[in-house]
Amino acid sequence: MSKRTIVTLPGDGIGVIVMKEALRVLDAAGFEAEYIHGDIGWEFWRSEGNPLPQRTLDLIRKHKIALFGAITSKPNEEAKAELNASLQGKGYVYSSPIVGLRQKFDLDICVRPCKSYKGNPLNFIRRGKGNTIEEPRIDVVIFRQNTECLYSGVEWTNPPDQVYNALMTHPKFTENFGKVPKEELSISTRIFTRKATERILRAAFEHAEKFGYSSVTVCEKPNVVRETSGLMWKLAKEIQKQSFPSVKLLNTNIDAQMMWLTKNPEDYGVIVAGNMFGDIASDAFAGLIGGLGFACSAQFSAGGIAVFEPTHGSAPKYADYDVPIVNPIAMIESACMMLEYIGETAISAKIRKAVADVILDGKVRTYDMMKMTGRPEVIRNGAASTIQMTDAIISKIR
Repeated sequence: MSKRTIVTLPGDGIGVIVMKEALRVLDAAGFEAEYIHGDIGWEFWRSEGNPLPQRTLDLIRKHKIALFGAITSKPNEEAKAELNASLQGKGYVYSSPIVGLRQKFDLDICVRPCKSYKGNPLNFIRRGKGNTIEEPRIDVVIFRQNTECLYSGVEWTNPPDQVYNALMTHPKFTENFGKVPKEELSISTRIFTRKATERILRAAFEHAEKFGYSSVTVCEKPNVVRETSGLMWKLAKEIQKQSFPSVKLLNTNIDAQMMWLTKNPEDYGVIVAGNMFGDIASDAFAGLIGGLGFACSAQFSAGGIAVFEPTHGSAPKYADYDVPIVNPIAMIESACMMLEYIGETAISAKIRKAVADVILDGKVRTYDMMKMTGRPEVIRNGAASTIQMTDAIISKIR
């Protein structure tokens, strides 16, 4: 059987560090692949004016599967200031390469599992009856529509006349903003399409049915954001009735969901939302299982392209430490999602069990798991380095 070809996109900062450790784990678990490096991130913005070069897009288009680390993003004016002198003043505009990947390949389905590990000192706890301490088991999967909503990039400051005149035809705009000078307006549009909304809903229902989750919860705000959130809720009811009658359909508003997730997070299974609310919900649930050091994700297109990544950022202040201290588990979990996607479920299960065993043992913990502030001295104070955590996982695999 020929080796798989995986495009690796380490990116910036700690993305480079955790990518290296994830590949060590994959190798130790017996996964055989050819890894092809793809250029992405801040270095290529500064030197080329493009953080997502065409050559990298070509690699992903050819090989279909990518592992992604993390990237650095800065506001536009700060980004321009860091361009090489030869590129200054030539009209380059920075845009996030991960958003660019989503748009170029229509990576419209984002899946973010949030599952607690037994023994993780960062797990959510609450007070129960008789002043007892409860630690509910959390097993939630967020399905986030990944290309539309407020992240579509359709926005203006001082909108052009044709946009402004179109908005003035809406009575709510005229009533509330009609007297505001045009140059004082900043406008972002929230766009949902029926096709993309149906696709994310079906993906959520299919996952629930396949893996035995009893419910799908639509987490939007249809009582206020009536057109876009309303479309998702309307379609969810139609799809559930027609195709998934055995899966219970629930509806929570995003604000109420933020309250309920710290009251009864164990009541939720699959949650589906638009881009903005899905982003919020997934980060909130990730906080209940230990935070960004445990938060993995996958992004899929209808054309068969898939990108797997931890949801943390590049954390550049940690990247230059002599001994790396960051938690590699989110990156390793993202690699496990990749394995499951390509059918290597036995290898993924082996890695996941090793991670679970290390966490349950409690002998090797990175600084976040020990509730320390991320500084170089955490190693002297008993925290495991990034490499030591990876070594412990590999030891359990073997």
